[in-house]
This record gives sequence, C-alpha cells and structure tokens, in this order.
Amino acid sequence: MTTAAIALAVTFTTVIPVSPLSAQAATAAPRTPASRVAARTPARAPLVMGADRLFTEYPQLIRGKSVALVSNHSGRLANGMHLADALHSGPGKALGVRLKALFGMEYNIRSNDYSIQRDPEQTVDSATGAPKYSLYGEIHKPTPEMLDGVEVIVYDIQEVGARFYEHVNILGFVMEAAAEKKIPVVVLDRPNPLGGRSADGFVADSAAFYRFGSYTAIPALHGMTPAELARFYHGERMLRGGVQGTLHVVPMKGWTRDMWLDNTGQPWSKPSPNLVAFSSLVAYAGTCLFESLNLSEGRGSDSPFELIGAPWLDNQRAVAMLNALNLPGTRFAVDQFTPIQRPFHGRPPAFAGQSLPGIRLHVTDRAAFKPYRAGVALMWAVNALHADKLEWKDAVLDRLAATPRLKNMLQAGRTPQEIFASWEPELTRFHQRADKYRLYP
Repeated sequence: MTTAAIALAVTFTTVIPVSPLSAQAATAAPRTPASRVAARTPARAPLVMGADRLFTEYPQLIRGKSVALVSNHSGRLANGMHLADALHSGPGKALGVRLKALFGMEYNIRSNDYSIQRDPEQTVDSATGAPKYSLYGEIHKPTPEMLDGVEVIVYDIQEVGARFYEHVNILGFVMEAAAEKKIPVVVLDRPNPLGGRSADGFVADSAAFYRFGSYTAIPALHGMTPAELARFYHGERMLRGGVQGTLHVVPMKGWTRDMWLDNTGQPWSKPSPNLVAFSSLVAYAGTCLFESLNLSEGRGSDSPFELIGAPWLDNQRAVAMLNALNLPGTRFAVDQFTPIQRPFHGRPPAFAGQSLPGIRLHVTDRAAFKPYRAGVALMWAVNALHADKLEWKDAVLDRLAATPRLKNMLQAGRTPQEIFASWEPELTRFHQRADKYRLYP
C-alpha cells in the first residue's frame, strides 16, 4: 500500500499524513511445545503504538480541545505514562488539552492488579480531577450528560481479538454516542494479539446486535485491530440506527498481520484476572465457550482456559475423539487438575478444591492453529459423551456465540467439520465487507 493510499484510508473526514507502514517479510510462526505459545524469535522491528504518535504526529486532533478518554490499564505511552496523565499534565498540557472525562472498564483505569478494590461505576479520578465512569456495568454507552462539554473522544485499549470480549463492543457504543452528539472520535491503534489472519466462527445474528458481547455483524474472532474495526463500523454504517459521525484513527508503525502479541516485543499485561499468560488468551479465544456449561474452564488452575474438566468427564474417551479429528496445529491430552480460589476471584471457581479429570489443549503449530474451532470441538466431544450431564447457561452462551446455531447443531449431532463449514459463507461475506478497511499488510 502506498503512503498516499494509507493517508486516505486513515480518516473519513480529513486527509492526515501518515508515514509508510512497515512491510517486513512475513515469517512462519514457530512451532511451540505443549500449551506454552510464547514465541522464541525476537521482535522483527520496533513497534510504535498509535498512542505514541498522537502528541508528535497528530497533535491537531486534540490541540486546544476538551477531551474524553476511553481506556484502561493498557492505555500507556512507551515511557510508561498513562494516557490520562499524558493528556492532563504531560504533553497534552502543552497542547492546551483539557481532560474532561474518563471512561474505563471493570477495574481501575490505571492498574491490572485485580486484588485491589474495583472502581465504582462513577467516581472522580484523584490524579486528574476528571469524572470517571465505568462502561462495564449497567451502562455501556456514554450518556449525553457524561459527554457534556466534550469536543473529542480518544479511544485507546489493548483488546484481545474476540468479539465476545467487551472492548470492541464498547468501541461501538462509544462511536454511537459520539455520532449522536457530533463529537469526533480518535482511535489510537494497538495490535490484535492473535494476529490479523485469525477471523473465524459464526458472524453474530442481527438479533444479538448492540449488546455487550456482540455490537454488530462480526465473527467470533474478527482478525482486525481496533482502528480497523472502527473504520469498518463507520464505513459500513454499522452503528445503531445507521448514525455516522467523524472518525480519525492513528495507526501503528511496524505491525503486520502475521504478528501475534509475542512477536511484537510488547510485554504481556493481563487484560482480566484469569488471562494470566498469553497462552491463556490463545486458548480463551475458543475455550471461553465453556463458561456456558457446567464444567471448569480451568479458572483457579495454573493454566486457565488451557484446561477444561468436570468430576464426571470421561477425559480418556474425549481425548481420543478429539485427536481423531486431526485439527491443524492442535493436540489434546488427558490431564488432572484442582481449581483453587485465588485472591483475585470474586467467587470460588467451579469445583474449587476438587481433583478433576481434565483435557489440556496443546498448540503444536500456531500458524495452523484455530482456537475457536478447538473450543467448538471440545464442546462437541463433551456433548457427545455427556449430554445427560450438561447444564447449558443459555444467557451466557447467547453472549459468547451471538447465535443459537452453535447449540442447535451440537445437540443435533452435527460434526465439528459440519459446524465449521456452516459458517464459511458468512465469513466470506464478512471479509468482502471488512477487507477494504484494513490498514496493515
């Protein structure tokens, strides 16, 4: 992509100069043993986040403005300064920025120490004096009153690559609220930690739109960055009611679609209490589905989401069935684990204190591995063996799957291959719509 083409792609209202994106040659992801997925190759180029370009290359977007920031603990500059502080008293002060409001997630906006007390729904940020609101609880969309006096909204969150995680849905709610009040939105881009080639799973049904787990028509794993998704929401008029506001994005430098998080040189920073390691996140992209069933998804173990188990699980037979599928880049193994309650758990994890027969997910070739398919295959095996023992939490599954088709096909005895094939046409349609909004090679 040429420099000129990228510049035109970055904003739908103003042409902003952008340096050429890095175009390193793609290299194959390393083969990884067991369930540990940390790459052993060094980062291939320095990665510059959108946040680190805002004050130097894109100051016109915030200069002299009253700004609302949507962020969490991940919203930091390369020097470690949180973006709230950078806007209030750092380089933003020199630009005449006035920090008007902060919008955070479930926990403290600056910390992912999940043992400390959570922020209330509404409070005042002691470091900046700005009112601070949570978009995780009862309110996901900023109200007009919360946005009084705001001239621009800056969004900067490291998301996880899954539709059912709150960040990309809150992005939609924020863009919707901003469009209604004619407030420009600036999205500071960060990597998709699962890389940019991982779109998979059912596209959300229209009945599931504008919810916390599925704001609009994207697949379970979307394979896009936050800025790319924002461009998709905007360009395809995906916001509720077809509203369309003013969007600017600040791209990264040095990221390519084959880069998973551990290829970037960025340290792992837990996005939530149970995603204790990057390998947990890689598995979570599929095994999160087990939050909708009466099994343990490994919470309280040393490998959350890399294990599933229950006292009644016939793990020997299940593992044999799963390995017979020959899913690319994936092997399953018999395991035994005992969930225990950790300090950050709000309530005891499922089967706490019980030794459980379990199944461990191993990633053997990350380039070929498809996490959502692994999660669906695990559900298929457990349902095939233990349908009489399963208790479905339909409201949870509705949030995670955003369609009844997954449960219906599993209960009808459809094979994993049949389920995977059923979502391919809608995944193709998604790519046809979304690919023109991609920013990186």
